[in-house]
Amino acid sequence: IRLNGMLHSDDNCATKEIARQLCLEHQLSFSKMASSDDNTEFMIDMLRECGLAHKTVIFVLEEFDLFAQGKQRLLYSLLDAMQSLTSQAVVIGLSCRLDADQLLEKRVRSRFSHRKLLFVPSSLDDIQRLMEHLLMLDKDSSLPTNYVTEYNSRLTSIFSNKKFKGVLDSLTDTDATTSNILRFLFRVVSYMDMESGFLSMECFTDALSSMQRQPKMDSLQDLSILELYILVCMNRLEDKEQKSYNFNTIMKEYKSIQDAYKTSDKYATTVCFRAFEHLLDRELITFADTKGRNVALEYRPVKLLISSRELAQSLKLNTTCPAVLQKLLDRERYM
Repeated sequence: IRLNGMLHSDDNCATKEIARQLCLEHQLSFSKMASSDDNTEFMIDMLRECGLAHKTVIFVLEEFDLFAQGKQRLLYSLLDAMQSLTSQAVVIGLSCRLDADQLLEKRVRSRFSHRKLLFVPSSLDDIQRLMEHLLMLDKDSSLPTNYVTEYNSRLTSIFSNKKFKGVLDSLTDTDATTSNILRFLFRVVSYMDMESGFLSMECFTDALSSMQRQPKMDSLQDLSILELYILVCMNRLEDKEQKSYNFNTIMKEYKSIQDAYKTSDKYATTVCFRAFEHLLDRELITFADTKGRNVALEYRPVKLLISSRELAQSLKLNTTCPAVLQKLLDRERYM
């Protein structure tokens, strides 16, 4: 049974989806009109019957931390049902949050096995070794020896190129999983020059460009200079490892930049606030949590929804961008 916290964090929706998948698996008729209690009771009955039939039900909860919000009735029902001697079930939660289990209520945590597997992302050296292993040709292959030697030599030269390191950094910034690396290499090979039969640095850069998401970059190109200032200020605050900041904190950072660089780009607070609201509407920034809905907008904690690299690239492409913003982003670090 597969559930995703982005879609099924609501208890009623989750129990309905569990009932639907169980009915589909066992060729039973599914009732869309059944209540949440009916679906929960059906799930428990099915777990009992599967246990008696020596069949194991595996629940995979993606974005597990989103299920840990609210009253957590679904998690309690699942883990409580597993306490029965007759049921044979496993609940696997997948999350990017290391503290996902700490979000569980006491009654749910008491039924949790506390078995956790931490998958550490591969290092850049490991990823490069994987690429070399997949792209290098075997010397004992049926291809002409001269071609194999030349092909491997050119590839080795690419891997030692500083530009390749930048491509690798950009690729792993967004997704360093093996599956994403394989998709990238597939695109690299598809850009190979068919006449020469060799890979070039352009194959890697073109493959990266085709994989990078453009909507955010397009949104960044349309921003005003003031909005770019706000994004750079937020980026600076996050670089300083400031855990929580709001509009007022951003304005203090903005003022410190004006005082330090004596720029002519000075705007009134009311104008800055309208630009801040516009960034929220464009979903380039968002609120850090949902706790302060009744708090005034300027006091609510916010966070960036774009990476430092995306911001740096947009500043580079923006012809009206002040030079001071480029300096503030520390280009050597990100580009």
